Amino acid sequence: MNVNDALKSAALNTEQTQTQTRNNAATGPAAGDSAAAKAATSDSVRLSSTYQALETKVNGDSSAFNSKKVAEIKAAIANGTFQIDPDKIADGLIDTVKNLISARPA
Repeated sequence: MNVNDALKSAALNTEQTQTQTRNNAATGPAAGDSAAAKAATSDSVRLSSTYQALETKVNGDSSAFNSKKVAEIKAAIANGTFQIDPDKIADGLIDTVKNLISARPA
């Protein structure tokens, strides 16, 4: 799972929670459901545990962005010496397509 997939998943979880809160507010809480009533009238937003874990991992991982490596790649592209590994690119594309297909709702 790459960072973009995790962010999309976290955003989807947050959006679903917000939709449920709006639906509860529109329809009103069930009888005796005071916790749902308080949640529906609250203006606070709670991030999913998946997003919180991802945020902690990204903030704690200083090697997430390597500016020296980016500069080396830019220079290699500029002077025409950058080489690609077509097998690695193909494998990455196939993995991405598999993830997209498996993530589709049934």
